[in-house]
Amino acid sequence: MEVAEEMNLKSFLKWAAELGISDSPSTCTTQSDSCLGNTLCVSNFPNAGGRGLAAVRDIKKGELILRVPKGALMTSQNLMRNDEAFSIAVKNHPSLSSTQILAVGLLNEANKGKSSRWWPYLKQFPRSYDTLADFGKFEIQALQIDDAIWAAQKASRKAEEEWNEVTQLMHELKLKPQFLALKAWLWASGSISSRTMHIPWDEAGCLCPVGDFFNYAAPEEETSNYEDRGAGKPYSLQENGTLISETELDAAARLIDAGYEKDVSSYHFYARRNYRKGDQVLLSYGTYTNLELLQHYGFLLTENPNDKAFIPLEPDMYSLCSWDNESLYIHPDGKPSFALLSTLRFWAVPKTSRKSVVHLVYSGNRLSTESEVVAMRWLITKCRTALEVLQTTAPEDCKLLNILNKFQDNHKFPEIKEMPPPLASELCAFIEKNKNVVSEGICSMSSVARRSIERWKLAILWRYLYKQILCSCILHCSAVIII
Repeated sequence: MEVAEEMNLKSFLKWAAELGISDSPSTCTTQSDSCLGNTLCVSNFPNAGGRGLAAVRDIKKGELILRVPKGALMTSQNLMRNDEAFSIAVKNHPSLSSTQILAVGLLNEANKGKSSRWWPYLKQFPRSYDTLADFGKFEIQALQIDDAIWAAQKASRKAEEEWNEVTQLMHELKLKPQFLALKAWLWASGSISSRTMHIPWDEAGCLCPVGDFFNYAAPEEETSNYEDRGAGKPYSLQENGTLISETELDAAARLIDAGYEKDVSSYHFYARRNYRKGDQVLLSYGTYTNLELLQHYGFLLTENPNDKAFIPLEPDMYSLCSWDNESLYIHPDGKPSFALLSTLRFWAVPKTSRKSVVHLVYSGNRLSTESEVVAMRWLITKCRTALEVLQTTAPEDCKLLNILNKFQDNHKFPEIKEMPPPLASELCAFIEKNKNVVSEGICSMSSVARRSIERWKLAILWRYLYKQILCSCILHCSAVIII
């Protein structure tokens, strides 16, 4: 298998070079130039995203490291230009979204097999994804938190609805039965969701050969400390009335390290920082929480500076300030966001005194010692309540992850009777769903069961990180009260 994969990769890189994809520092390249080896090389990073791109030399921040010509981008426009039948069929379905058209186009090329000009590229795609739309009922329930369960159910429903909408078009294209199935649609839509990059002329984006080998690096937040976002940090008022700081404006301008450059008709990738030879070169896709990463890309980060934990507020809190609900969250370090803290501080002031302090709400400063203590105690109680209603604790989630990792190594589960009841119940539910797991071991498991374990682990890890944020919030608020 490894030999075949290596041969496929070599064929793909040769194909990419012929299309003019280049990592040469010089813009004066010919089509015969290798697309890799001058600046980058394909490498494996087992604990940091798997296959990715490594630096073959020292690279400076801001340096151009990869160019992909427009003709090498898989777009709906390119696919229709090179396949008249596909173009005619698509025009008969004007109600389909640009994303649906690109996904059908991808399946249409896969249906062609070796006769597709994109075949070397298609062989580099994974066979399945772990986005929320791919989660089954068991994995969805394993997320435990209502917001996450709702997001997964919504993603699953949306995928099935979009599949139903494109079924007629796929039949008209005479796709083989395996490419008409929902499973194939999940693969195609997962490919679009997790691998496409922005282009100005198509909302669906483009599939970018070699460029989609970069693994993700989260943009660093300017600060998660709300005390640093007070009077000393100037704010600008947007047209919709939202306040945004100058530091946030600066950060927004450098969240993306790649883009299509019209003047040279190529997609260009730039180094986001200095790299030493052998380092993994990473790409920022933008700012995402872990739930958003799971929804769109099928992975999450154990250390994500942009992660957020949302908790339900009192009904009257939402009407007190002009903050958007998406701004009312808890940071990974347990500190409430500026908007959440400001709202809690204002809410904690007695109603009869609010009018006298309303002008201080956006200052970032305490309104009074008494209201600060009330706000912190409310947040502590809310976090504790949110944790108590969940089926497992954070330590139990950690233990369950270790159990699953050991099972994948030695193919044996521990005795159910030796496990805490919540873990035993969850494990029994999984075994019932995949009855051959314990009796036959992971070596004999179906690919569906293997993928289910991986998605289950992602669900457990996500809920564990969520609970850790709430626990950190309790510690932070307790420290504030003591001070």
